[in-house]
Amino acid sequence: MTLDPQPLTPALAAAEEAGWTTFRLDLDGVRSKTGLMRRCGDALRVPEYFGGNWDALADALRDLSWLPDADPPGRLLVVTSWRAFAAARPDDWGTLREVLEEAVDFWREGDGPGLTVLVAEPPRPEPPRRKPTAGR
Repeated sequence: MTLDPQPLTPALAAAEEAGWTTFRLDLDGVRSKTGLMRRCGDALRVPEYFGGNWDALADALRDLSWLPDADPPGRLLVVTSWRAFAAARPDDWGTLREVLEEAVDFWREGDGPGLTVLVAEPPRPEPPRRKPTAGR
């Protein structure tokens, strides 16, 4: 199930209007580590020398020097449509989450603009409603 981008559009627009640099990492259709790294590289607009492995991703998230200045509020990375990838590649999903958490911590401890990561969950389906029974 792909997350409808509409609920995120106002949040991303508001962040951009406030001077934030925004990224959307859409994992719809990603089923391999190679595909994940390619999608991360595209979403983060990394330089061509990006190595496409966990260390390179961690380094890229700590560097961000190729991005426009985000002075101060920061940078927002929104991860969408991740559930199928997480189910297909739970170890890689866990590693991605660790890399993202470490990057957020790195920027929180430093001076300058921070990095915020939002892992967007699709809306949960509403439970079926019970039909009233006659005679009760």
